[in-house]
Amino acid sequence: MNILITGGLGFVGTQLSVHFLGHGHQVTVVDYAPQPRPYTPKQVNYIAADTTVPGAWQNEIQTQNAVINLAGSSIFTRWTKKAKQLIYDSRILTTRNVVEALPAGKETLLCSTSAVGYYGFRHDEELTEADSPGGDFLARVCIDWENEAAKAADKGARVVITRFGIVLGKTGGALGQMIPLFKMFVGGPQGSGRQWFSWIHMEDLVNAFVFVLDNNNIRGPVNFCAPNPVRNRELAKSLGKVLYRPSFLKTPSFMLRLVLGEFGSMILKGQRVIPTRLLEHGFTFRYPEIVGALRQVLG
Repeated sequence: MNILITGGLGFVGTQLSVHFLGHGHQVTVVDYAPQPRPYTPKQVNYIAADTTVPGAWQNEIQTQNAVINLAGSSIFTRWTKKAKQLIYDSRILTTRNVVEALPAGKETLLCSTSAVGYYGFRHDEELTEADSPGGDFLARVCIDWENEAAKAADKGARVVITRFGIVLGKTGGALGQMIPLFKMFVGGPQGSGRQWFSWIHMEDLVNAFVFVLDNNNIRGPVNFCAPNPVRNRELAKSLGKVLYRPSFLKTPSFMLRLVLGEFGSMILKGQRVIPTRLLEHGFTFRYPEIVGALRQVLG
């Protein structure tokens, strides 16, 4: 297959490129950097472009069997007015440009990323793909992001909306920010620690993409998260166990709000999300439990 990945130089995109190339696919990556990263596989066809702006990069989409849309500015920052606009525009404008470039009448697969933040904050409620969205900033971003992707169906594309949980992997992501604190013996729960943490191991995430590519009957939203979400305090306890470090030093809620503002408040909440559609279609998770996932990542 010919596969194009927007935002493909990042944490997830790099792992997808390595996997697809290793299985004989042709991979094109579109990202904003002038040059590919040193760790980018040499076999990748790299295109440097700002995907929020229409341009020649869109021509590459015409020849693809599948497009994986990962582009989006990081949410792991203080949410100033400027940062929120960048979070929004980088996702919505890129997706709009991708859909515009899809050839009409060709069943191209569009896997467009979203997030479990779509569901908002619902305390202990178990959430599946059938549940309604929330009303906070991140949920509103996800709603508009998904709506832009859904328009590709009018052109004949098979659209799959991949709602990511927090991705656990060796080379970055949320663990890259948490591990140094535990290694310095200051790791622990955030706030009350009761908030739910929906997560997925990188290997399961990559395999879920392959599963979706191979199953033509899968369309619409699909939760890309492990079947066993955990509370934040359980995550901290498990991380401390694997790293042989204490895990009892809480980060006070007021400190998170002081340092990160609105994003800090989001960290103190969470979603208990279940990957119902993957399970119904027979997908098998290699790392369904948090301790096993952490041991593999940190081993």
